Amino acid sequence: MKTKIFCDIAELDKIKKFSKKKIVKGFTTNPSLMRKAGAKDYKSYSKKILKICYNKFVSLEVFADDYFSMKKQALLINTWGKNIYVKIPVVNSKGVFMGKIIKELNNKNIKLNITAVYTAKQTQRILKSINKKSKVIISIFAGRAGDVGKDPVPEIKKSIALSKKFKNVEILWASVREPYNYIQAKQLGCHIITIPPAIIEKIENFGKSFQTLTTGTVRTFLIDSKKSKFKI
Repeated sequence: MKTKIFCDIAELDKIKKFSKKKIVKGFTTNPSLMRKAGAKDYKSYSKKILKICYNKFVSLEVFADDYFSMKKQALLINTWGKNIYVKIPVVNSKGVFMGKIIKELNNKNIKLNITAVYTAKQTQRILKSINKKSKVIISIFAGRAGDVGKDPVPEIKKSIALSKKFKNVEILWASVREPYNYIQAKQLGCHIITIPPAIIEKIENFGKSFQTLTTGTVRTFLIDSKKSKFKI
């Protein structure tokens, strides 16, 4: 199984650039990326993204924190395009499991990306809330788990195993920290990995030998020492 690469991004100019890359099969965003990109109006900015990415999947996230507001936002976002996955957090900011809204939207055949998942137990709860027809992505935040000293690999392995009975479910490796995470995701059998632009560009250069890396590294040190006019 091939692991699809999605680009984790919100800047319009970079989306234009990466939407042309064959290696990129889709895009993911979140409110934090939107804010960083300078978005002022969520709806109009999202539609600009969708205009660029009309032929690739785009995950757009709700930002409400209660059931009714979240449902309203999700239903509205879903009307913006047929290539949309509506991102729903696995829990709200108070830690309440969003199973009810996940189940309702899933039964309406709305494509969902369940985000901010960290454990196989959360994956199991999600799977109990969905049918076996409507498409669902479960995004496991591997990088953020690693940031606090937790090994995400066992949780991803268990989640993949749990999801095998669901042909409509894909497990996504999220919050990438280095290019090698792509290799890890492929080895584990993740369906998708979402990667920031700079790391995608590094992945495109995969294949260099250790000898090439060694000489290239030494050459860089040599050039910088000459530029600095170092003497001993």
